[in-house]
Amino acid sequence: MNLFFSPQTKKLQKLSWQLRQDLIDMSYYAGHIHIGGSLSALDLIISTYLSDIFKFSKDKPRSTDDNFILSPGHTCPALYVVLAYLKYFPRAELKNYNKMGSILQGHVSKDVPGVLYSSGSLGQGLSFASGLALADKLAQKNRYTICLTSDGEHQEGQTWEAVMLANKYKLNKLINIVDCNKYQIDGSTHDIMPLDDLAAKYIHFGWTVKEINGHDFSQITKMLKLAKQSDRPVCIIAHTTFGKGISFMQYDYNFHSLDRLTDFQYKKASKEIKNNIK
Repeated sequence: MNLFFSPQTKKLQKLSWQLRQDLIDMSYYAGHIHIGGSLSALDLIISTYLSDIFKFSKDKPRSTDDNFILSPGHTCPALYVVLAYLKYFPRAELKNYNKMGSILQGHVSKDVPGVLYSSGSLGQGLSFASGLALADKLAQKNRYTICLTSDGEHQEGQTWEAVMLANKYKLNKLINIVDCNKYQIDGSTHDIMPLDDLAAKYIHFGWTVKEINGHDFSQITKMLKLAKQSDRPVCIIAHTTFGKGISFMQYDYNFHSLDRLTDFQYKKASKEIKNNIK
């Protein structure tokens, strides 16, 4: 059976558009937001939490849950809308994003229910995730650590130190999903610091590597299931579209961060989303 036409995949696809509207609402009402990467990463986070592949509580985190680490902490709006949907905190809190006193700040924080990792300097998430996976292995805990990284942070040396450590200790319950949207704050990753063949680099360091379309829920869920069967750490390179779903944002690095959508932009984006919700 083709998963693309399965009821689960259809449900995830519809939810994807609904949560994109939440992101657009946040960018309109709350002000400054990192919107481009949040839109590219959203489907990967939805698949991780809602495909029933990993163990995540539906209301609040428990010690038996699998671990999820968001390394590019500024793309936290995508995680926030998923956690709100799962009722980790009231959905109404999304309106307070990035405001004084809100738990939902511009970089993800452990103050948010369900979040294990506070982000500040970028490029450190895979190191943290590797430490969690190693600790679980030593304690013989049967749970997975899923880390979402960006392609841009692979320009940093610390990421590769984590890659080597995971290989050394054979952290087979560590899964790194790379949101490969090919853009960062100042332009394309190719222009700023080319990554060349990222898959070949991970293979060289002893990881199992798969490449997928990061917006195709059938491919994402299939690869996440296969990742659980590997005897080595797994890297899933998910090729995504920067600003996915909003025509005037796609492939435009100027939407890496945004002070606020104009009335015209908000109405146009909301109309495009509405036209895609079936």
